[in-house]
Amino acid sequence: MDTFISRSPADTVAFGVKLGSMARQGWVIGVTGDLGAGKTQLVKGIAESLGIRERIPSPTFALVIEHRGGRWPLFHLDLYRLETMAQILAAGLEDFLFSGEGLTVIEWYERWQGPAPAQLCRVTLRATSETERLIEYHAPCP
Repeated sequence: MDTFISRSPADTVAFGVKLGSMARQGWVIGVTGDLGAGKTQLVKGIAESLGIRERIPSPTFALVIEHRGGRWPLFHLDLYRLETMAQILAAGLEDFLFSGEGLTVIEWYERWQGPAPAQLCRVTLRATSETERLIEYHAPCP
């Protein structure tokens, strides 16, 4: 496990740029963290690294937002509103974990109880103060 200290939303975006620039097509980045921890800021940086210039909102109500126009597609999922595996499977989100077509980023990844994707990068964001975040990440992350 490696760590990074973010002292601002801009730092979190910059870490996302670094992570996204090293990501490979087919990776799944599973992101965990409390509300307001910076999960969507991280995804904004990942999208930027892929050359995606559109606005990156949280997909809390849409469940998944597909962003195209970059190096490869970015599939941004949010499991916050889904409480069970049955709900996740009924929503058809499992396909995004194993498609290999683009890069998949899943907020609230801890709610996924199925098999782990082959190329899973786990990222946890923890607020350590009003402005500071501890970001922990696991292989195959760089």
